[in-house]
Amino acid sequence: YVTEGEGNDGDEYGSWKPYFAVLEADRRAATLVTESGRRLWVPLERRIYFEQVHPSARYEPAAEIPVEVRRNLEKGVPALDEDAALVELLRGRLETLGPVTVSGLADSIDLPGEQIEKGLISLENEGFVFRGQFTPGTDMLEWCERRLLARIHRFTITKLRREIQPVSPADFMRFLFTWHHLVPEARLKGADSVTAVLRMLEGVEAPAAAWESEILPSRVADYDYAWLDNLCLAGKYAWGRLRPHKTNGDQARAVGPIRTTPIAIVDRMNRSLWMALSGVPGQDEILLSTYAKTVADVLNRQGALFFDDIVAQSGILSTHAEEAVAELVSAGMATSDSFAGLRALLVPTRLKENRRGRRNPFDLSTAGRWGLTSKTPVDGDPEADLEAYARIALARYGVVFRRLTERENASPPWRDLVRVLRRMEARGEIRGGRFVNGVWGEQYALGEAVTLLRSIRRKEKQGALVAISAADPLNLIGIITPGRRIPGITNNRILYQDGEPIMVMEGGEIREASPIAAEDQWALRKELVKRDFPPKLKAYLTGRSTSKVNSMSKS
Repeated sequence: YVTEGEGNDGDEYGSWKPYFAVLEADRRAATLVTESGRRLWVPLERRIYFEQVHPSARYEPAAEIPVEVRRNLEKGVPALDEDAALVELLRGRLETLGPVTVSGLADSIDLPGEQIEKGLISLENEGFVFRGQFTPGTDMLEWCERRLLARIHRFTITKLRREIQPVSPADFMRFLFTWHHLVPEARLKGADSVTAVLRMLEGVEAPAAAWESEILPSRVADYDYAWLDNLCLAGKYAWGRLRPHKTNGDQARAVGPIRTTPIAIVDRMNRSLWMALSGVPGQDEILLSTYAKTVADVLNRQGALFFDDIVAQSGILSTHAEEAVAELVSAGMATSDSFAGLRALLVPTRLKENRRGRRNPFDLSTAGRWGLTSKTPVDGDPEADLEAYARIALARYGVVFRRLTERENASPPWRDLVRVLRRMEARGEIRGGRFVNGVWGEQYALGEAVTLLRSIRRKEKQGALVAISAADPLNLIGIITPGRRIPGITNNRILYQDGEPIMVMEGGEIREASPIAAEDQWALRKELVKRDFPPKLKAYLTGRSTSKVNSMSKS
């Protein structure tokens, strides 16, 4: 049923009137003149409903609904009133339309908008229709039949996926280096940049010494360790070991954090997420030394304490208390308010006090309070945790697929994660499709990542060099790019040229990952081994005295 003379007099296919005349002659359609004088073309099988919503309307020419049609329509509708009739009229209308507004429906049936909205709410309660803003570029509330809306979503997603042109693995690495601010033109500056980087690296388990020697300085040009301390002291981020070390036999081993201990930095607001994903056992399941048990009991009884208070409350020597704290950190059971606590544990004992008697700035007593990391599960929503992890993974890589997530120890099963990603794509929050060649399975990406991928693909390769530590989360040799996997040790390094690995340093030995001209080898070796330590952190990062590091740098 449409308004006569509006959109039906003719179009590029010719006039509709001859077709309507055939239906009118077969007693299948008629013209309804409403109380306001509007002329509507309506099917006669809908007359029983129009008689209820337009009781004073007339048909031109006069037409009676066939008896057999009326009998079939009245079956199962013993008490058809105006509201029920309007609901059925709207149901039929919505089955053939896409997203439509209340005013559009009201105009097509010649009824007040308030009455139309009442009928739509009835259909919404049945689950037949959804409301929302479905048409791009409009802010008006629209209504759409659920099956039509599902088809529109499928067609839209299919169309968007066909628009995507996948990039090569090398171009994807070029994208990641820009995404992670590793290229000179994309490096960040200032205190706020540390928050931006940690948001991308949340939950990454990297060697303790790699965080401030490689990962953060490579992304933040003027990195200052005080910025990370301030974020931890403010309660925004926390550091610690997500998974404890393994013990052998029945005797506990006093294992303190060493430079290769995997440490993660996480947002405190995501505590329930990382508690659920890390699978950390309860404190009773971890074997500890006598000193560590003593300190753990004190912290469990008194709560978070400063290091001097730990020594006083436990009644043990300061050196034994330091060993105990180190063991608890290594077991994933303790952390401090500031990242300075981890630095203090990693500085060799011989460097904590120099010949002039001046203390090293990184000391347990300057790390704020020390406390146990709670192992009590937090009542959280598993689906919300999955979505939170999906957003973290998307922020980290821009493009997410199974091969990337499975390399992370705290990642949930892909079968659960992909369900959330599909739902996010259906909501229009992310894009699905094939973004990277040579990778099997489903792939999902942020909209801004798709835009950057396109620009990277079009950008001409100019031999750009990027060197990273093998401990960096972008060590993707054997995952994205071909080649043998490189162990994630801080001193192992990889040199990329236009996204392709060309030189690797592993175990102190340098080898070529791809053929290199003899005249270029020396310059490339310099790029591979070049490191930029923040001056105030050299002793803590290298395990050597500052003077020794300076002399090595000059040589």
